[in-house]
Amino acid sequence: MTTPPDPHNPGTPGPDQGPGADPGQTPDPNAGGTPPPSYPPPGSYPPPGSTPPPPPPPGAGYPPPGSYPPPGSNPPPGGSYPPPPPPPGYGAPQDGGYGQQPPGGYGQPAPGYGAPGAYGTAAFGAPPAAQFSVGDAISYGWNRYKENALTWILMVLIAGVITGVLSGIGNYSGSLWVSIVFSIISAIVGYVFQGAFVRGALDEISGTKPDVGAFFRLSFGPVIVTALLVTIGTYIGLILLIIPGIIFAFLSYWSLTFVVDRDVDPITGIKESFSVISKNVGPLFLLALASIGLNIVGAILCLVGLLVTIPVTIIASTYAYRFFTGGQIAPVGFAAPTAPPPYPPQQY
Repeated sequence: MTTPPDPHNPGTPGPDQGPGADPGQTPDPNAGGTPPPSYPPPGSYPPPGSTPPPPPPPGAGYPPPGSYPPPGSNPPPGGSYPPPPPPPGYGAPQDGGYGQQPPGGYGQPAPGYGAPGAYGTAAFGAPPAAQFSVGDAISYGWNRYKENALTWILMVLIAGVITGVLSGIGNYSGSLWVSIVFSIISAIVGYVFQGAFVRGALDEISGTKPDVGAFFRLSFGPVIVTALLVTIGTYIGLILLIIPGIIFAFLSYWSLTFVVDRDVDPITGIKESFSVISKNVGPLFLLALASIGLNIVGAILCLVGLLVTIPVTIIASTYAYRFFTGGQIAPVGFAAPTAPPPYPPQQY
């Protein structure tokens, strides 16, 4: 029977002491086996005053990709695996930085959808082209005229016959007062036909084909007063060395167009015509020269050519008016409803 060791006697051998141990001596830890490591080993401290080594870079302790233990294996000492590395490109900005929508992303409208002012296939409230062209205006006037040529020819013939008869009566009456009265009547009728041509051209630009009756959808009072004021201003300017009269006639050319199109009063129509034309003198002066040249050619052709050139140049001028004021311009061949949408606010 083995006697248990006495805890008060340090020399008593313990159960871990091997044979041959001295019962009165404390075991030497270096007597056998591997000595326990020293933390830290002697001499590993840096000498006083030296710079400590830099810390390891972030992530240096992560194992390389693919070195993680397979599923079901025991975790390493420490209790958990290190987190896996992020996937390539994680958190990188997409095509120009955060907050920018990639091409074709959500919120991009389909081509042509909701185009500003789209009316059918024509622009409404904005010019159909980036730059005005005299050739485009004349071509547009010719194409619209071809689609409704008979009505325009009839209107030009009616205007020419009526004003010609009234002027003839006044010139060959033999009485001064009769001549004056018929001259005034002829002038007023001429103003009405001017407004009628403008009304017809506006309908053509809007995409409708006016008949003869549609030409006379006018407010006759404002039309006559506007035309009279423009005529008086032109004559006064012609008296003042001619050039002022030409300038006034050029700048006030769209007065009737504003009155008929936007239903403004005569003074406002003249002011707005001055405002728009004075800001676009270059292209509109070229258009005026082209229109005068076409009508001269039409007059040379035994006046028959005027049945074509007068409507074409009026429609071309109205095209330019809508272009520079941001109005509706229907494409050739497009039939708009009988009542086109209201024109946008003034944008000139």
